[in-house]
Amino acid sequence: MPQLLLELFSEEIPARMQGQAAKDLERLAREHLAAAGFLPEALKTFAGPRRLTLVAEGLPLAQADRKEELKGPRVGAPQQAMDGFLRKAGLTQDQLVEQNGVWMAFVEKKGRPTAEIVAEMVEAIVRGFPWPKSMTWGTGKLRWVRPLKRILCVLDREVVPFAIDGIQSGDVSEGHRFMGEAKPFVAKDFDEYAAGLEAHFVVLDVEERKARILEGCKTLCFARHLELVEDIGLLEEVAGLAEWPTPVLGDMDPSFLDLPPEVIRTSMRTHQKYFAVRKPGEAGLAPHFITVANIEAKDGGKVIAAGNAKVLSSRLSDARFFWDEDVKTGFEPWLAKLDGVTFHAKLGTMAQRVERIVALAGEIAPLVGADVDKAKEAARLAKADLTSQMVGEFPELQGIMGGYYARHFGLDPEIAAAIQDHYKPQGPSDAVPTAPLSVAVALADKLDTLVGFFAIDEKPTGSKDPFALRRAALGVIRIILESGHAFALSDLLRGQAALLLRAEMQEVFNSVRAGVVNAQLAARVSDAEVQLALTDEALHAFAILDVAATVPDSAPEAILVAAERIAGAFVDQRSGVEWRNAYLPAMDHLLAFFADRLKVTLKDQGKRHDLVDAVFALGDDDLVRIVARVEALDGFLKTDDGKTLLAGYKRAANILKAEEKKGALPEGEPEEPAADSAAEVGLYQALRLLKAPLAEALAKEDFTGAMAQLAALREPVDAYLDGVFVNDPEHRDNRLKTLAAVRSAMGQVADFGLVAG
Repeated sequence: MPQLLLELFSEEIPARMQGQAAKDLERLAREHLAAAGFLPEALKTFAGPRRLTLVAEGLPLAQADRKEELKGPRVGAPQQAMDGFLRKAGLTQDQLVEQNGVWMAFVEKKGRPTAEIVAEMVEAIVRGFPWPKSMTWGTGKLRWVRPLKRILCVLDREVVPFAIDGIQSGDVSEGHRFMGEAKPFVAKDFDEYAAGLEAHFVVLDVEERKARILEGCKTLCFARHLELVEDIGLLEEVAGLAEWPTPVLGDMDPSFLDLPPEVIRTSMRTHQKYFAVRKPGEAGLAPHFITVANIEAKDGGKVIAAGNAKVLSSRLSDARFFWDEDVKTGFEPWLAKLDGVTFHAKLGTMAQRVERIVALAGEIAPLVGADVDKAKEAARLAKADLTSQMVGEFPELQGIMGGYYARHFGLDPEIAAAIQDHYKPQGPSDAVPTAPLSVAVALADKLDTLVGFFAIDEKPTGSKDPFALRRAALGVIRIILESGHAFALSDLLRGQAALLLRAEMQEVFNSVRAGVVNAQLAARVSDAEVQLALTDEALHAFAILDVAATVPDSAPEAILVAAERIAGAFVDQRSGVEWRNAYLPAMDHLLAFFADRLKVTLKDQGKRHDLVDAVFALGDDDLVRIVARVEALDGFLKTDDGKTLLAGYKRAANILKAEEKKGALPEGEPEEPAADSAAEVGLYQALRLLKAPLAEALAKEDFTGAMAQLAALREPVDAYLDGVFVNDPEHRDNRLKTLAAVRSAMGQVADFGLVAG
């Protein structure tokens, strides 16, 4: 059947946009073809530095005749609605048919030539293409990522005729800009097109370009007894920069190797798009690099290599200057500059954020086996390198450079490692910190970020996550699970939220003090500040409320808002004053957010969402314990005992729900039934014998053992449900208590009501 070939040829398309552009072209083409009633046998798209290409196999030459049903207004609807429908359908009212009180139109449409439909499709795609950024050029109004030069569009080896803003479709493409004399060539189908590109030094498929780059790099390294430092992200990028990628090995000045290898690699990667190399089996870098040229040079790339080496030397000379200047400065001057760096308008300066991270790191340290003082010191220094010259030039090196500077200045190696690793993990493939001190600081950094942005209601929505909170939450989860440290997450979150509120209070105090003209008010401020300093939650509420209520109207809006929130954070009670954290609801949302992220993590490991829900319903927020429960529950439900007991649980729960609708269930423990009811006695005894070993297993957090104990209920529950009439008036209360006891016993392990099946 006929083949459609489309090429949109332009000036250079940014590498970062090519992959998504290929996906968008495929999606838009499928949508337009489907709307016309076409279902191609195969459809594939390609993206490269100067072209987007689509090939669709198995299209008919003409559209089949179609009969469409159009649903119109209901009978008796206003005439305006009827007139609008008739205009849309191109019919008169006598051509409509009434069906079930609704006017229906049956329109027969003659099939159109596929070439006409394709011409309309291409114009619609080009004019509405979703580039992240686009431009106009010359005097035209067409927008494209870069100036659009040619459109090749052939169907069944014939040109599909149309023009878009003066660009006429045709059957001509062109190859490499410099190689092969850049002569245009004719292509009537995809085979001719692909052969023509190859003959004109263009590799069409990005996967083939990547393979060519990787193979060429490894060949060059092998010849010089080197090893390529593989970089998937850089490979993706350079594959979008060259149509005829040709790796070239160059040499760099060995004297630069005394710089941190991350500095060298970042300079190579970010500014020059070079691959780094090393000696096989060695950790450091070798004094060479590989650049990917877009041409095959006659001299084997010697001039290209020399020119690139010269540029790299300039870049690395700058890096050496930054290093030399930074080591003259040190941490304390950098920390002082953090006062002038705004973290977020609603969350204060970076210096204030550091104070919060220090406090939280001190709380986390004993939970993960780290030294508290070292944790606080590492947290205090962790953000200092943000104001260094090196990080100013290479932001990607934040934290990493802090670790190098810490070692240069002779700080404790554990502290240096914690500074260097506190941003980890920065993605699913990044390693997590494992040393206790590094774990403490990394968790403190991420939890402070999460608490802060949830407190000011800047949580992720849909696909938008401008502050990378999903990544931070997944990082926290990975660190906790891989390090195996068990602790309650909610305590840390609420404690950090309290620090935020206290900081807002201090801002209010400062604002009031600046406008104080009254000695009595000044005394109130001092009294409130003393109480604030002495306690975390039992604050001197009356003094705080007085101060918040007397903030001058001339104070900044942020201070007025803070004062209002503080005033609402206290409730006067006759027995005293209860401090209520204004951020507690936000922390509940944050815990739910962690639950969702944990589901994502466990789903990737093959665990079911409903099992996570069943465990989370217990109110536990110890991630290590939650995962242990989920794994034990997952294993239990795969056994015959587990499946049968779950079915029995659901039968019992349904009976209890039905009875709850009639009124409150009887309370208390079930009484021992009469000896003549074997099924009742059997379940009563099973529950009694289960109590102690189940409690012991749960106390030891032996959840697999707890599940094994529950398995003993399988046969007694089945026998009870099959042989006992629960609603017998004489025994109803005790029998419902027995079922409630089953539900309660199983509910200590998980909420089985949330388990599917």
